[in-house]
Amino acid sequence: MSKFGFIREKLDIKILILFILQRLPEAVDGSTLADLALCDEGISYFDYVECLNELIGTGHVTESDGKYRITEKGIRNGSAIESSLPYSVRAKAERAALSVAAVMRRNSMIKTSHKPLPEGGYRVELSLSDGVGEIISMSLLAAGKEQAEKMEANFRKDAEGVYNHIIDYLLKDK
Repeated sequence: MSKFGFIREKLDIKILILFILQRLPEAVDGSTLADLALCDEGISYFDYVECLNELIGTGHVTESDGKYRITEKGIRNGSAIESSLPYSVRAKAERAALSVAAVMRRNSMIKTSHKPLPEGGYRVELSLSDGVGEIISMSLLAAGKEQAEKMEANFRKDAEGVYNHIIDYLLKDK
């Protein structure tokens, strides 16, 4: 059965993987990388996995704790040949990678944690950065672990909204 799509050779798959990884600000999990790389109908999952493992073997990509990152060697070699990918594949992969990169950058600016207190309850730490420095940091008391985790999850979902509500409240004329 013939394949559809523009990517048919293993070398093209490897170039595509390097192209994608080069556009991400940090290491990415295998599932996300697979979703991004399988953007062309000519690529099978098994070819993708084989190419990724070969890139790890040659030192173009590193894997740590199930997350993948491009190496300096990968950046150098991938940049030199990425223009050989068909334009439509490059454009589709770049759009998808930039969308994932934006989520990664946002997530890296939000920090949350909680720890149990000796007297009971949990101390919840929440902070939001603008990429240059911290713009808000809060330390809150939660009655239990479930409440602490819910505070963290809700802050992660809408940290900017929480920040805006606090600023609006503090700047109101009373």
